[in-house]
Amino acid sequence: MKRMTWAAPITVGVVAMTAWIALTETGVVAEWILPCPRQVGQRLFAGLGKGYLVDGTLQTLYEALLGCFFAALIGIPLGFAIAHWRALAASVQPYLAASQAIPAVAIAPMLVIWVGYGTTPIVVLCTIMVVFPIVINTTVGAKSIDPDIIGAARLDGAGSLRLVGMIELPLAAPNILAGLRNGFTLSITGAVVGEMVIGGRDGLGIVLVGAQALNDISGMFAAIVILAVCAILIYVLLLIAESRAVLAVEGRKGRK
Repeated sequence: MKRMTWAAPITVGVVAMTAWIALTETGVVAEWILPCPRQVGQRLFAGLGKGYLVDGTLQTLYEALLGCFFAALIGIPLGFAIAHWRALAASVQPYLAASQAIPAVAIAPMLVIWVGYGTTPIVVLCTIMVVFPIVINTTVGAKSIDPDIIGAARLDGAGSLRLVGMIELPLAAPNILAGLRNGFTLSITGAVVGEMVIGGRDGLGIVLVGAQALNDISGMFAAIVILAVCAILIYVLLLIAESRAVLAVEGRKGRK
């Protein structure tokens, strides 16, 4: 099963790369529309060698990680609160859903007015985009916990805070990690959009804007490749952490 899990995305990647090479190297698609992998690779290594792609990647990841961190600080407690209090759930959930209908491009200019330029408004934008999936996944995880486990913990004298910290949080960890896994890709998107609209400094969004101004399609693809690789790597790392959390939860339930 694990071989099949890894084989499927690798196969899709190989097929996509083969099609890309075939379309571009044979001239079926013009290079100003879709550059060939060789050209993108050359620009990628050149940018990494000069350092501007390294600086841009680190800055964008820094903004995305900060956004995820603050979204987790807000979203996880709020998710548990919604799971425990129906009145709060009825009051807050419609507005959380409505917040997802507002495009990031519309929020970014207002953040400049409220917060100013620089890294701060970009991090705030990432936080806004990521908090919803974390809240929803945390709420689902908290509600899916077996009531018998909660009842047994209460009989053992566990108070509300200890119950959340020692029982509910570990059991809901797989769902929370799933929210972080999905949210981080949104956070990277938020960071790039924020850099392109707000300005920022040295991020990959700035690299994309500069390449666009020069009609440098290969340079744009080089930045996009880095974004895709970063998103895939962090997605896989969080997926592994999520799988281990699931095994830990199953083992804990087995001991119960």
